[in-house]
Amino acid sequence: MTRIYRLDDGGRPRYAMEQDGRFHWLEGDLFGEFRPGTLVGSDAAPDRLPSKFRLAAPILPSKVVGIGLNYRDHAVETNKPIPSEPIVFVKPSTSVIGPGDPIRIPPGVGRVDYEAELGVVIGRRAWRVPKERAHEHVLGLTCVVDVTAREMQRRGIQWSHCKGYDSFAPLGPCIALGLAPAGLSIEGWLNGERRQVSNTRELIFTADDLIAYISSIMTLLPGDVIATGTPSGIGPIRPGDRFTVRIGGIGELSNPVEAS
Repeated sequence: MTRIYRLDDGGRPRYAMEQDGRFHWLEGDLFGEFRPGTLVGSDAAPDRLPSKFRLAAPILPSKVVGIGLNYRDHAVETNKPIPSEPIVFVKPSTSVIGPGDPIRIPPGVGRVDYEAELGVVIGRRAWRVPKERAHEHVLGLTCVVDVTAREMQRRGIQWSHCKGYDSFAPLGPCIALGLAPAGLSIEGWLNGERRQVSNTRELIFTADDLIAYISSIMTLLPGDVIATGTPSGIGPIRPGDRFTVRIGGIGELSNPVEAS
C-alpha cells in the first residue's frame, strides 16, 4: 500500500510517499503521474520520518463536503429518522487543520462535539458522475474529525455554520491509496478512552453513492474531501482534551483541544 504524507519542511510543505515502510519524496503531480523520488532523511533510516518534519494536513481541499446521519446507529442516538437521500453540508477550506494542530473552541458556542469519520479524497474533477464510475475519481482515503457546535445545531442554526469554524476539520495523517472504503474499522478515542467503534460497512450511503449524489449538485475538484458521516458515540470535547480517530489501513489522527 502507498500512503501520501504532506511534510512541513521548514515552512515549505512537500509531499512524501510511504511504500513498504520506506519514505520517499514524491516526484511529479499528485493528481496526475507521480513516482517515488529520493529518500526522506538518510539511507540509514529509510523507514522513519526525521523528527525535524511536522505532519501537515495531507491535502488542502477547496471544500470538505460533509454527510449527516450516514450511520444508522448515529441516526438512532440523535432521535432522527434514517434519511432517504444524503444530507449534505459544506465545511470551508479554512476549517482544515492537520495532525497535532489544536481544535480551537470559539467563545460562546456552547457544547462542541467530536465526530470520527472516513474521508474520501477526490483525485479527478467530478461532475455528474454515474455511480458505477465513481471509484475512478477517488485519489485515496484519510481520517477526518467533523467538529460540530452541537448546541447551536440543536437551536436550528444551519449545519455549515455549526461545523464551519476555523480548525473544525482536522484531516490526516495521510492519504491511503488503493484502499477500498468498505469494510474498514473506525474508532474515536477521547483522552485515551474509546468512545466510538464501528465499520464503514455500516454506512447507509456508500462512497460511490456519495460521489454520484454530490457531483450531481456541485463540481468536486481534485483534492476535495467527502466526510462520509460518523457512527454512534458522539460526545463533547473541552479545552485540555485530546481526540483521536483510528481507521484500519490509514492510521491515526490525533488533535488536542484548546480555547480559542
